[in-house]
Amino acid sequence: MTSKFPRASGLVGLALACVASASAQTPGPVAFAPMPGIYHQGWIDLNKNGRKDVYEDPSAPIDARIDDLLSRMTPDEKTAQMVTLYGYGRVLDDELPTALWKQQPWKDGIANIDEHLNAFGDGSEHGDGSKSQYALDFDKHAWAMDQVQRFFIEQTRLGVPADFTNEGLRGVASAFATNFPSELGVGNTWDPALAERIGGVMAVEGRALGYTNVYAPVLDVVRDQRWGRTEESYGEDPFLASRMGVAMVKGMQRDHLIASTAKHFAVYSANKGAREGEARTDPQVAPREVEDVLLPSFAAAIREAGLLGVMSSYNDYDGVPITGSKYWLTDRLRKDFGFHGYVVSDSDAVEYLHSKHAVAGDYKEAVRQAVDAGLNVRTTFTPPEVYLTPLHALVREGALPMSVIDARVRDVLRVKFTVGLFDHPYIGDANAARGKVDTTEDRALALRAARESLVLLKNTNGALPLRKAIRSIAVIGPNADDASYAHRQYGPSGGHAISVREGIAAKLGPGVQARYAKGVEIAGKNWPQIEILPEPLSAEEQAGIDEAVRAAKGADVAVVVLGDGRRTVGESRSRTSLDLPGRQEALLEAVAATGTPVVLVLINGRPIAVNWAAAHVPAILEAWFPGNQGGTAVADALFGDYNPGGKLTVTFPKTAGQIPFNFPTKPNAQWEGERSRVNGALYNFGHGLSYTSFAYDNLRITPTKQRNGSNVEVSVDVRNSGNRAGDEVVQLYTRDLVSSVTTYEKNLRGFERVQLAPGETRTLHFTLKPADLALLNRQMQRVVEPGMFRVMIGSASDDIRQTGEFEIVE
Repeated sequence: MTSKFPRASGLVGLALACVASASAQTPGPVAFAPMPGIYHQGWIDLNKNGRKDVYEDPSAPIDARIDDLLSRMTPDEKTAQMVTLYGYGRVLDDELPTALWKQQPWKDGIANIDEHLNAFGDGSEHGDGSKSQYALDFDKHAWAMDQVQRFFIEQTRLGVPADFTNEGLRGVASAFATNFPSELGVGNTWDPALAERIGGVMAVEGRALGYTNVYAPVLDVVRDQRWGRTEESYGEDPFLASRMGVAMVKGMQRDHLIASTAKHFAVYSANKGAREGEARTDPQVAPREVEDVLLPSFAAAIREAGLLGVMSSYNDYDGVPITGSKYWLTDRLRKDFGFHGYVVSDSDAVEYLHSKHAVAGDYKEAVRQAVDAGLNVRTTFTPPEVYLTPLHALVREGALPMSVIDARVRDVLRVKFTVGLFDHPYIGDANAARGKVDTTEDRALALRAARESLVLLKNTNGALPLRKAIRSIAVIGPNADDASYAHRQYGPSGGHAISVREGIAAKLGPGVQARYAKGVEIAGKNWPQIEILPEPLSAEEQAGIDEAVRAAKGADVAVVVLGDGRRTVGESRSRTSLDLPGRQEALLEAVAATGTPVVLVLINGRPIAVNWAAAHVPAILEAWFPGNQGGTAVADALFGDYNPGGKLTVTFPKTAGQIPFNFPTKPNAQWEGERSRVNGALYNFGHGLSYTSFAYDNLRITPTKQRNGSNVEVSVDVRNSGNRAGDEVVQLYTRDLVSSVTTYEKNLRGFERVQLAPGETRTLHFTLKPADLALLNRQMQRVVEPGMFRVMIGSASDDIRQTGEFEIVE
């Protein structure tokens, strides 16, 4: 059987090959002579004492190894496992170990090194590591990562390896990794098996690149579409986020190549007014909504997938900051959910206990509160000693008992043992590692994900798919030939991102005249002020629109590609409007006025209120941020080589004035009948069209009367009633018809994406378990109350095709 890691028997050769000398053949300077003598057949003499101790024995139980190691550690060595060292270009000044490292706090070890040599660089105050040769050349990268790890194995007293952590939205943050669609795009596939495969690729690539802990997935549930981080979530429904999140974590942690660290626990995605940046406080959420909507995805990932990492959030809830709360980090996370991994702070979450929330009189007290609450590792953009100095003082003074320190360190060590760091700490053979990263199969999976994420919002009179036998096409808009969205923060930064313009050109070939005009910028000058203080178009903007009009005139069709960019969505990019940013709608209206048939493609990170387009443009295709393969996927859908089958996991309001407007919702809470308001959603949760049609029939519920505590089986027949093969996402909703407390109008409790040939019928089966029917009663106890329940199955939350009922009895 092939090992998931490099053979331990090859560790001697590996050490020698990596660090033999600082000769011209060596990719960089070597500060310390190698210690090949510590590498043995099947184990490493980490403490260099010439014998195999329990913590060095791969055959020993993990708990025994932890106990043995903890018994040998000094207080300074323990506390070193409670802090992050941010990598080169962030906090660390060195790409490689230097002699001065023996005088730094990490001479005693370190919990984790974050974002080291991952090619991150945004010109921010945190530095720019994107230009490091060790981030951009694979062989040098593998060698350099091993050199850093070799410092901790060979040059620290006990040889405790570092956990190399890294961001991982849309794939592992690196210049080399496979580039997938945004998490919101993956959510819109409604395909957990696909999410699991993506997670599996991230695990293999992460380990091959030297990263053993990846900060993904985001398990926050969107409640306000203005939120800048909507693009990073699976959507607004807790059941869907749970199913997708569990699948992703299972994929990432299969074989324990890496650990998955989910973000952001807890109640993070409902900050007042969806504000980000220095806000992220005072979430406006009732306790039942916290339990029913915002927590289930974390609970499921921990209980069902064994999630090994959690990032604690900046915010408070009901006046208590999460990162300083024993209730959240210990009672709920560990005792209730059963979490056994380690918790890292979201950047300055510890500092904020003092500087923002003012529940600590100084930073030292903030450290005490966080550690006592259950925080394992402080992770932010300051040197480790900033945290270690007050932590050491608290230990000396007895304010933090050694038993608490031991408990926090034990969790960190457990994760390191679980992912094999003590026995297989190195990347090893760079050639072998390179062959595991961004493979042909991985890119094919990314293309599949991009295709499945596409949602056909509107298609009047079969405007799509387009004919390939056309003479000319105009491709217009700020996102038409700009695919930089694929290389945004927190994900892969390398590889060529195929734009929509490129995808269409490759699809049609040189025989079709393809005209291009950018038209306008995503946001433009004086945005967002122009949203409340309108200004005339500038001469430059008018010229851009005029160029687009010339390109559209006489073309057989105009594909207009609009949406979001770096200025309009992302972390600390929440909005006060949901309209198309900048002058994009003016561009769209001008192109449509030419009389040329128009198709709108949206590339974006949140719902956009495209009311004018919904009224006047025949076809709208939602692509989200589709990754490096996005242009190919969009072209495939536009010209009928792929039949879009994605469904919305976020509601599209018509205006930000309707917010909060989301799914699920309580009875009549979103009643839309006032004549003084704009009413109704633009597109509802679960919406998505196809180039074919589907018929539903023969709903069966067994039994129709069931004892409390037992399962109910539901099945339905779905037939492709059109003339094209296509995917349908069958959605099952429930409602508790009479209950002791108000419950949601529709609860998503099952879904399946199924591919059907024309005329093909498939019978789909769902199991409703007691947990699917439970509610929090007036005593806040999770129970299933006897009574009648309704089952609704359909193509969207507002397109129910089959309905039935059953009864739960005592």
